[in-house]
Amino acid sequence: METVNLKTPYITLGQLLKIADEISSGGQAKWYLSENNVKVNGEIDDRRGRKLYPDDKVELPNGKTYVMKAGR
Repeated sequence: METVNLKTPYITLGQLLKIADEISSGGQAKWYLSENNVKVNGEIDDRRGRKLYPDDKVELPNGKTYVMKAGR
C-alpha cells in the first residue's frame, strides 16, 4: 500500500493515475477507466474527475493500492 500526500484538499482520480504512472497524459484517463476496474473505497468508479480526499483508498487492477493522506 502506497501513501499519496495531498498538497491540496483533494486530487482527481485522473491525477492519481498519472502519479501512479498508469497513464502518461490526462487525456488517457477516460480510456483507462473504461477498460479497467478501478476501485475507490471498495466500489468500482470510472469517473476521471472523482475527487479523492484524505483517507480515500484506491485499488488499481495491477494490484497496487493507494491511500490519500493530508499533506503538511
